[in-house]
Amino acid sequence: MIHKSLKSIADLCGGTLSRNQDANIIIQGVGTDSRTIQPGNLFVPIVGEKFDGHEFAESVLASGAGAAFWQRDHQPVPDLPLILVEDTLTALQSLAAAYLSETSAKVVGITGSNGKTTVKDMVSALLETTYKVHKTQGNYNNHIGLPLTVLAMKEDTDIIVLEMGMSGRHEIELLSTIARPDMTVITNIGEAHMLQLGSREEIARAKLEIISGMKPGGLLIYHGDEPLIDQVLAEESTVKPEGLNIFTFGNQETNDDYPTGLMFHARGIIFTSNRHAGEGFSLPLLGRHNVVNALAAMAVAAHLGIGDEAIRSGFANLKLSSMRIEAVETPFGVTVLNDAYNSSPTAVKAAVDVLGDMKGYRKRIAVLGDMLELGQREEEFHAEIGDYLSPDNADLVFTYGPLSVHTAERAKLRFPDGAVLSFTDKEKLIASVLEHVSEKDIVLVKASRGMRLEHVVDALKALPGGNNGVRG
Repeated sequence: MIHKSLKSIADLCGGTLSRNQDANIIIQGVGTDSRTIQPGNLFVPIVGEKFDGHEFAESVLASGAGAAFWQRDHQPVPDLPLILVEDTLTALQSLAAAYLSETSAKVVGITGSNGKTTVKDMVSALLETTYKVHKTQGNYNNHIGLPLTVLAMKEDTDIIVLEMGMSGRHEIELLSTIARPDMTVITNIGEAHMLQLGSREEIARAKLEIISGMKPGGLLIYHGDEPLIDQVLAEESTVKPEGLNIFTFGNQETNDDYPTGLMFHARGIIFTSNRHAGEGFSLPLLGRHNVVNALAAMAVAAHLGIGDEAIRSGFANLKLSSMRIEAVETPFGVTVLNDAYNSSPTAVKAAVDVLGDMKGYRKRIAVLGDMLELGQREEEFHAEIGDYLSPDNADLVFTYGPLSVHTAERAKLRFPDGAVLSFTDKEKLIASVLEHVSEKDIVLVKASRGMRLEHVVDALKALPGGNNGVRG
């Protein structure tokens, strides 16, 4: 983490010391949460619409913090070690950018509508086989979290892997300007943030802001199956670094790398790819969409000189920082694919594909809840999921929620009578799922977090073992 004198920090962020005698105070680490500030940290009081961190500065400093930023429009508290700045958030961002530019660390920036956290973890796992790596933790991927991630980085770090999230235009542009990436990855363009941005074209423009702050000659790695990325790249208004290099990945053979073989098993996938001809890789994750994510991570690794054996080792030691599809074996003999954490049309289709690839089970059952925050086209998106479902990827479908009624209506056109059941009452949903489930079935549970479909998962886990047959 940053370890500098208070005077050096003031110089880096464009601030001034409130007292010259504080110049030699050594600061180690930076934080914005008064509850977690450690001794020697620099406290950054953020000002929001309904809160003002300055109110906590005096108590934080009394508890051992080394110093604090202080906005000039606030009356400073006498006899405290302060750096006076025009805006504490802007000063935090400027400090992070200056600190990062002083190090020799290469920067990998990652964004996308789906899969960016998974790809961040994959990239980090592969790079850690060879380099000292620092990466985004948790949800620290915004205008506050990214600077804090940078300032937590050790000075001898070789590569920093930064996830970049957004809810609207120009947010990723700011993050890219702070980080100045050497490489960037765009995992895909989905429908998340449709409510805020209105169209997938605007989402693509927002995601491509990640290249606006890239160093000259940088490498953009993106999902080549998505035509909107090429469309936005060609727009005159898209800010691009000089000498931008491009590498594409995806399912289609027009990409620089694509899967050439897939073999599915209960805990993951073995795959081969075009760029790594004749070499097999084992991925401890479910879903062919994760093979595409793996290709993005492999492209970063290969560009940084990491060979196939190290890539295999990295995948073997992969640890995800947040849950994705979790396979659970219940005492009753049912396999549950728990993905009740978040949802979007792209993510639901990927999860349905996972279910469709799970051969050898008595029944493949999909339990799908509403996808939230999709804007004016939400009914259309739910109906499209119904069109995507078929007896090829599911034997029985349950939907839950007022929007998922549209999913059920469309799916009923493709399934036998009684194979698609729709509910708006969760208790009735759970009762029906338990009535229809059998030993050796596999059940996918997928919905936005707000639908709380983990209750379905809990009910399936609670089924007693030893029945050896059909329930009901």
